[in-house]
Amino acid sequence: MKNNKVLLAFSGGLDTSFCVKYLATEKGMEVHSAIVNTGGFTFDELKSIENKAKILGVKSHTTLEQTDAYYKHIIKYLIFGNVLKNNTYPLSVSAERIYQAIALAEYAKTIGVSYIAHGSTGAGNDQIRFDLVFQLLIPEIEILTPIRDLKLSRNEEIEYLIKQGVEQNWEKAKYSINKGLWGTSVGGAETLTSHLPLPETAFPSQLQNEVPQLLELGFIKGELCSLNGKELNPVQIIQEVEKIASQYAIGRDVHVGDTIIGIKGRVGFEAAAAQIIIKSHHTLEKHTLSKWQLYWKEQLGNWYGMFIHESQYFEPVMRNIESFLEASQENVTGKVFMELHPYRFVIQGIKSENDLMTSDFGEYGEINKNWTGNDVKGFTKILANPMQIFKHVNK
Repeated sequence: MKNNKVLLAFSGGLDTSFCVKYLATEKGMEVHSAIVNTGGFTFDELKSIENKAKILGVKSHTTLEQTDAYYKHIIKYLIFGNVLKNNTYPLSVSAERIYQAIALAEYAKTIGVSYIAHGSTGAGNDQIRFDLVFQLLIPEIEILTPIRDLKLSRNEEIEYLIKQGVEQNWEKAKYSINKGLWGTSVGGAETLTSHLPLPETAFPSQLQNEVPQLLELGFIKGELCSLNGKELNPVQIIQEVEKIASQYAIGRDVHVGDTIIGIKGRVGFEAAAAQIIIKSHHTLEKHTLSKWQLYWKEQLGNWYGMFIHESQYFEPVMRNIESFLEASQENVTGKVFMELHPYRFVIQGIKSENDLMTSDFGEYGEINKNWTGNDVKGFTKILANPMQIFKHVNK
């Protein structure tokens, strides 16, 4: 038999705050909340979110820690694949939703709820991501989605909460902000148009440092291993790079793309660490991988990112693509050097024992060492054969 217990995915934002009050007040449910930390929150922020949940009236609240699992099972492969959706967006939110949903599903089983709820709207991608994982892992638990079902605007949510006596910074609530290890998304207000830019104040990090700074990233077989010569684990490096580079307001952009449900969507984001790390890793690969390794990695990396975005993490082909990406990293070892500036960074170069840009065979645009001019003449003549034949036949 069903009970009236519901587990709510709680972030502390406007949508999930509304869900607490609505489910408890209008539906008479016993609301238990949980936030899944995928590396975007400090201890103090998590405590603040817990306090907010309790003030709103939840029966219990917990933090589910998934940062290491999130890196190990998803971010690592996003780096291997140099994944940027539409050559812009590092999948900051869409990637982390997978592990948030998995963690919530497992926790729901342990506390014996009959319902699980999330604050997604009916016009975005997250509703699909949460629903799909919940349907796969906990099909016996009913999914509740108040915001989607009631078709509420943000202003309507604010009005309801004010009537319930809930006090918040409602000006800040005009934006939906999702923070994780791989970046922060900023949606609402200007992003609902096609022409208005997000104001400076909408981004969580502001410009604090204008003095150029050098940065050195170390990789072993494609995985982060050091920052400025200091050995750290990959999660620590991502967090430290974000801390340093966000002071320069690096990594800001606006992504426009196709949603899973078929409409166009626009979202702002800041992902300093993700953009720096992907660019650094890709630069190291250009030096250490063959032409065709780079080509096929680009194809499969794009597919991997698209499947993550489309909530297809459990599709078996994903494990096959992960195997390919991991195998491709055998020689991707070395250091990448860059310089940080306000709003941008510059890759200066790399050092690697596996650098294929060796001078033993020749120096590009300068001198050939392993072939003669006559070799090149003959090679060029044979290379032109297919085009010569086509030209001859199709005059």
